[in-house]
Amino acid sequence: MIGGGRIVGLVLMIGSALLLAAFAAWALAAMSAEETTSAGMVLGMFLALIVLAPIFGVGAYVFRKGTVEKVQYAQVAQEKKILNMVLTQGQVTMGELVAGLGAPREDVESMIRNLVGKQLFSGAINWDKGLLYSVESQQLTEGRKCPNCGGDLQFAGKGLIVCPYCGSEVFLTKRAAAATSTETSTETPAASAATQAVTPASPEGRPQESQTGENA
Repeated sequence: MIGGGRIVGLVLMIGSALLLAAFAAWALAAMSAEETTSAGMVLGMFLALIVLAPIFGVGAYVFRKGTVEKVQYAQVAQEKKILNMVLTQGQVTMGELVAGLGAPREDVESMIRNLVGKQLFSGAINWDKGLLYSVESQQLTEGRKCPNCGGDLQFAGKGLIVCPYCGSEVFLTKRAAAATSTETSTETPAASAATQAVTPASPEGRPQESQTGENA
C-alpha cells in the first residue's frame, strides 16, 4: 500500500514511547516503595532509552519515508491525469487543467515540465496562450511543422525545441528524438559529398580550369 510505511512508523514511535512511559512509572513506583534507589532508577531509565530510542528512530524514519512516498504518488497521479486529458482531447487550456486538477497554476506548470522532461508524450505548449497540444511523434517528425503556428521545425536529435516563430515549446518522445538524430547523421555525409562533387564556376559562368591545364 502506498504510504503504508506511515502507519508502521507511527506504531513503532507510539509503542516505544508507551513502553518508556510504562517503565518510568514502574521505576518511580519501585523507588517510592523503597525497592530501588534513585541511582538504580536512573540506571534503569538509561538502559531503557538505549533499547527504545533506536526503535523510535526507526519508526520516525519509516514514517517520514511513507509520507514522502504518499506525496510522490499523489504527484504521479496528478501528472497521469494531465496526460490523460491531453491525449484524450488533443488540446487543452491551462485553465482546464487547473480546474480539473484543483491545483495552482504554478504547480500545474511544474507537473507539465516534469512530464516533458520524462519525454512521456509528444506535442507542444504555448505558455503565453496557455495551450497544450498532443501531437503524434510521427506527425511531428514527418511534417516538421509547429502545431501552434505551422512554422518549420528542425529537431536534429533534440527532444525539446522552441519554435523560432511563435515561441512554443515543441517536444518529442525519447524514441522519436533519437530517430531524428539518426536521420540528421545519415543526411550530413551525403550533403557534404554532393557539395564536394560540384565544380566551382568562374565569374563568366564557365567551369574553372585546373591549375595543371593553365600550366600546360
